[in-house]
Amino acid sequence: MADQTAPSPAGSGAAVLAASAPAAGPAVPAGPVPPVRDGGRRRRGARRHRWPVVVPFFAFLAVCFGLPAGTMVYGAFTLVDPASGEGRFSTENVGGSLSGAYATGLTGSVELSLVTALLATVIGTLIAQAVVSSPRPALRGVVVSASGVLANFSGAPLAFAFIATLGTTGTVTQLLHLDRTGFSLYSFTGLVLAYLYFMVPLMVVTVLPALDGLRSQWQEAAASCGATRGQYWRHVGIPVLTPSLLGGAVLMFGTAFASHATAAVMVGSSQPLITIQIANALNGNVLVGQENLALAMSLNMVVIALLVMAVQIPLQRRSTRWLG
Repeated sequence: MADQTAPSPAGSGAAVLAASAPAAGPAVPAGPVPPVRDGGRRRRGARRHRWPVVVPFFAFLAVCFGLPAGTMVYGAFTLVDPASGEGRFSTENVGGSLSGAYATGLTGSVELSLVTALLATVIGTLIAQAVVSSPRPALRGVVVSASGVLANFSGAPLAFAFIATLGTTGTVTQLLHLDRTGFSLYSFTGLVLAYLYFMVPLMVVTVLPALDGLRSQWQEAAASCGATRGQYWRHVGIPVLTPSLLGGAVLMFGTAFASHATAAVMVGSSQPLITIQIANALNGNVLVGQENLALAMSLNMVVIALLVMAVQIPLQRRSTRWLG
């Protein structure tokens, strides 16, 4: 008997599905869903409302920082004729500030800042670590309070205190006969001691938050892996603290570099320092009419300070990211 079933034509399955499907309405073209709220407009409006609030801040910066900075740069590159009093553009002041005795003063300030920054970083970090690892909370409170007070005890009062204590006729000098050893407060070593008096407490306050950021779990994990305490500090603690320590050292350098009153009262012009030379030039103690030369020396200090800030800001950000 012949097979009566004929093969279905191609596409008949699709036709059956189409016939069995329910009738649909007119097709609606697909498009982006409109936003419920106009967030972008609100953000732009909020930014417009914030601008009037910060205008006084920018005005303060322009008057208190921008105007003096502009005056300093203008005076540093202006040479005044003594006869006519007219000024003209010249790099003679900047060149003079980087040569001779003024270059020696700049070098002396940098050297003093480097030595005191290194010593303050090491001593302050050791003191802060001793405070953090101490089981007595009262010790931390005493050290932090004393550091906050001593970090702000500088300038002329500190100089007079050191003169009365370690000067030629000072109490400690006479008691321990330091004059027989050749020690002199009015020397580079005496300046280092005076600067460390307020820089070490400042470093203690600066590095304490970084030491608090070290997780106790890190040391426990290192100990569970068989690492000694020295290996933990060499491979974990010090690498993590390095940005904070370098940032603190840079801060100490800037603090020492900008200090003036302590050195001016204690050693005067016996030690070549750029801050004392600027004061002498402004006051006419060496040569009359050297105000623009003093501005050129100030410009050199500002450039070094900007370099210090350029180093400190990235270190501070990295320290915050690692210990935060």
